[in-house]
Amino acid sequence: MLPILRPVVNRRLLLGSALAMPFIRTASAQQTFEFVAGSLGGGWYTMGAGIAALAKDEADLQIRVVPGGGLANPTRINNGQSQMGWGIDAFTAAAVRGEEPYRAKHDKIRTLGTGYSPTEHNLVRATDKGSDDMRALLTQRGLRIGCPQRSSTDEMTLQRILKFYGTSPEQIRANGGTYLNGSYNDVAAAFGDGQVDCVYFALAKPAAILTELGQGRRTAKLVAFPEDVRKHLIDTYAYNQGIIPAAAYPTLQSADVPVTTMDSVIVVHETVPDEVAYKLTKVLIGATGARMTQIHASMAAYDPKVAWKYAGAPLHPGAARAYREAGVMPPA
Repeated sequence: MLPILRPVVNRRLLLGSALAMPFIRTASAQQTFEFVAGSLGGGWYTMGAGIAALAKDEADLQIRVVPGGGLANPTRINNGQSQMGWGIDAFTAAAVRGEEPYRAKHDKIRTLGTGYSPTEHNLVRATDKGSDDMRALLTQRGLRIGCPQRSSTDEMTLQRILKFYGTSPEQIRANGGTYLNGSYNDVAAAFGDGQVDCVYFALAKPAAILTELGQGRRTAKLVAFPEDVRKHLIDTYAYNQGIIPAAAYPTLQSADVPVTTMDSVIVVHETVPDEVAYKLTKVLIGATGARMTQIHASMAAYDPKVAWKYAGAPLHPGAARAYREAGVMPPA
């Protein structure tokens, strides 16, 4: 702060300079970066909050976590509404290319790598409703199903499956059924109250909401993804496939369940300073293993040796520096 006895003209000049150069003024103060995650109650929000806490403790970076969704997050970041956040590997790549479901190329997004949280797609039904056959379940008259909001990759994937089976949310409603959108907590509550008989979530195991569903008053079970659905999603939209082991949700399954999977990417706007991207990536690399697992069990999968290899969007230069310093990425 300038001494009170300094000439007034200097203070005016200083004020005028500050007003004329807002970016210089902002750079001198500590900036808070907005990290757009997933719905409240979901794993992404928990993981975003954990990363924010790590960044604060280890690098004195200020990060504020807000709700979002995997489908909308790349656009939100590309438009500068949030500076960073979660993305899904296949959807982030589609955003960069400007392919469906996006209408334009997202050329301002960069990444800090991928592999932070392999995520399973989960279709759960009440045991007294419907069938274990996914096609029969999703095409039955009077189907009552809930899933997260339209900005989520959960809902987009469910719509893709419905389209593969020749149906849609509109057709479900026309056939006397229910197609409910809401937060994870809202949809889970609707299942518990009997408003819907099936729920569709994309959540990394172990997902607290699925564990709670398994312990709820309605008995429920996971529905396996048949091979034709998995192949369609892989070949058409670049998803992956995986297994939910029998021990993951013992009250929802008695054997391994084959499912469609995807993985998480940390997406940042190109204007995020190199030093910020470097510090955040360095913190994440340093937390590999036990510390990441403490945030969420699925984050045990993060491997810096392969994280930087994601080709769906450009790696931020600051992140590249961190990976190179860690000795896992070749020199430039």
